[in-house]
Amino acid sequence: MSPESPRVFHGPDVDRRIMLKGLLGAAGVAALPTLAACSSSNKSSSSTPGAAAGTVTLGSNASDAVPKKAFQAVYDAFQAKNTGIKVQVNTKDHDTFQEQINSYLQATPDDVFTWFAGYRMQFFAAKGLSNKINDVWDKIGNNFPQSVHDLSKGQDGNYYFVPIYYYPWAVFYRKSVFAAHNYQVPTDWNSFVSLCEKMKSDGLNPIAFADADKWPAMGTFDQLNMRTNGYQFHMDLMHGKAAWTDAKVKKAFDYWTQILPYHQAGYIGRKWQDAAQSLLQKKSGMYLLGTFVAQQFTNPDDLADLDFFAFPAIDPQWGQDSVEAPVDGFMLSKNPKNRAAAVKLLEFIGSADGEGAYLKVDNSYDALVNGYDTSGYNAIQKKSAQLFGSAQHVSQFMDRDANPAFTSTVMQPQLQAYLQNPGSIGSILSGIEQQKQSIYNS
Repeated sequence: MSPESPRVFHGPDVDRRIMLKGLLGAAGVAALPTLAACSSSNKSSSSTPGAAAGTVTLGSNASDAVPKKAFQAVYDAFQAKNTGIKVQVNTKDHDTFQEQINSYLQATPDDVFTWFAGYRMQFFAAKGLSNKINDVWDKIGNNFPQSVHDLSKGQDGNYYFVPIYYYPWAVFYRKSVFAAHNYQVPTDWNSFVSLCEKMKSDGLNPIAFADADKWPAMGTFDQLNMRTNGYQFHMDLMHGKAAWTDAKVKKAFDYWTQILPYHQAGYIGRKWQDAAQSLLQKKSGMYLLGTFVAQQFTNPDDLADLDFFAFPAIDPQWGQDSVEAPVDGFMLSKNPKNRAAAVKLLEFIGSADGEGAYLKVDNSYDALVNGYDTSGYNAIQKKSAQLFGSAQHVSQFMDRDANPAFTSTVMQPQLQAYLQNPGSIGSILSGIEQQKQSIYNS
């Protein structure tokens, strides 16, 4: 199938994916500063079953301009269909929201909040910091394939999550840059390294990179580890079952060290948006990131010039069989003040109308609902669906597949330590393993 051909997203296409490996299990999160919730004098807490009116409050991490506008389109569309309900949004900086989520949920959170599939969703469900939404899934269940049902459940089998989109990670580039220099898309490691060397000699930053927010490096490791050691070893490592001192892990870092000289300099202090701008401005040749990189390509001509390829194969045994495709969505807080209205909002988000309202504004993600009409997708969205549909294994992301306390307190600083001193990787991995034992065995 060509990237330009329309594709309808049918349930069986998703069901073939091993989407759920790595999503099961509880995780701990360290206590963090309080994230203030919205307050509203006209909140309604209806005592009549099924009644829905008044204000539903919503805590959001969608602080960037494009997703913030897209989510507002969802809330506007919902309010237009439910004229008796108002959505009051409390938006916080994306990274601050994540850092403060634990104490926020333990205090007086909003009725509904944005969050992610994976360990983090299940942790809050297991700790009683989120409310069961089986009644929502009674209404929206037919909208999704079984795999999406499964990733929306806690360990107790109850539903706690309503997804809205997914976004694969891949290597992005500008078609005009590749055409001007006669670059060829690499499919294996040697051709990828050769391309990096050629780009460097042509005066480009071969690989745009930014790790000021500390999460992008985790995505790079995920790609390298799955390509070097396969999906199952990667998930065993995320779940604490494999050792970070295993020679396989060192081998993945050896590949990273090989291409570090081709990374855009100054990455420790750079935000991902700035790295994306270097790709936009044709100063960098490639950028490994999620499809949300397209949010920075606001000019239609620039967006049409954007393309991507799957991260190159390293070990032929694994090839390019795994794709990282995180799923974002919404949860209901433990004691919502207006549950009836919150349920109505979640039902709308879990519909084709809800997902469609978002994707009409932000065209960097793909829908999850059954039979979604993809004829309006741009080339990036269509190619994303193709990449996702061809994957044998789908991971979420290190900070979702692994214990979040481990990723935030151990992996983020240790990956930055590696980036600043690659030669110390041996002692870094020993330290990671020691701290992992403490966290996973506590």
